[in-house]
Amino acid sequence: MTVDEYKKLKPGKRNKYGNTKTDGYDSVRERDRHAELLLLQKAGAISDLERQVKFVLIAKSQYGQELRYVADFTYFESGRLVVEDVKSEPTKTPLYRWKKRMMAERYGILIRET
Repeated sequence: MTVDEYKKLKPGKRNKYGNTKTDGYDSVRERDRHAELLLLQKAGAISDLERQVKFVLIAKSQYGQELRYVADFTYFESGRLVVEDVKSEPTKTPLYRWKKRMMAERYGILIRET
């Protein structure tokens, strides 16, 4: 039995939001956006592009683990830090909106949604 035959027998698990994980990215849109940002960096429009950057919103305490927001991308554009998240309407959950507000309150950062 080949790997492909085995995979056909095994039921696949659907992702929560219907996205397709690919090439180490959470979605095809995120992979494509990273490619665009790499071109912008190469052209000199942005600099210091990073993926999956963690921001601590509430530090670890006796009550539990730290709460953090993980940005899809961060980069500098015209000397200013940009925090970007690839979002679709279903992924704008109440928890995401809370984290977005905490980023603004704690760090003064407005998340750019693409």
